Amino acid sequence: MTRTDSPILFLMVGYPGSGKTTVSRMICDMTGAVHLWADHIRNQRFPNPTHSHEENLALYGALNQEAEDLLAAGNSVVYDTNFNFYKDRKKLKIIAAKAGARTVVIWMTTPKAVAKERATQHGGAGGTRVWAAMPEDRFEQIASHLEPPTPDEQPICFNGTTLGAETVATVLREKGLAPEA
Repeated sequence: MTRTDSPILFLMVGYPGSGKTTVSRMICDMTGAVHLWADHIRNQRFPNPTHSHEENLALYGALNQEAEDLLAAGNSVVYDTNFNFYKDRKKLKIIAAKAGARTVVIWMTTPKAVAKERATQHGGAGGTRVWAAMPEDRFEQIASHLEPPTPDEQPICFNGTTLGAETVATVLREKGLAPEA
């Protein structure tokens, strides 16, 4: 969505299976933001993804550039990936600031056990999982490195177990991030 006011970069934080993609889609529907869905784009760019360091560098280099270009053009962006490292969120905040965009951190506070069940037992469920069920050891590896947002990041928290579109819409409107209904 091209806007006359400042664009917004939404960064998603949470366990695999926590509801990041579901909420990303809701935010896009409500705000007109462009959805940069890393898992989907990885699948398009790499027919047999390995998640190797080199693949990650190529993927996120391209996605970061795309986010920067979209923001510079006045588009809001929902960057749908595990922004579970503070340093990565900080890097994207700098990219957004260069484009005159605001950064909003969305923290999916879904309980770990619920997210793990979704990620490891429900591959492809609801059209939000690109690959089959995630191996439990991969889930645990990702989950063990999650760095929760800091208070200065002022995250918007959503629990993916009790979430509906109206809740997301209400919170976004209260924060001035979505138009009034």
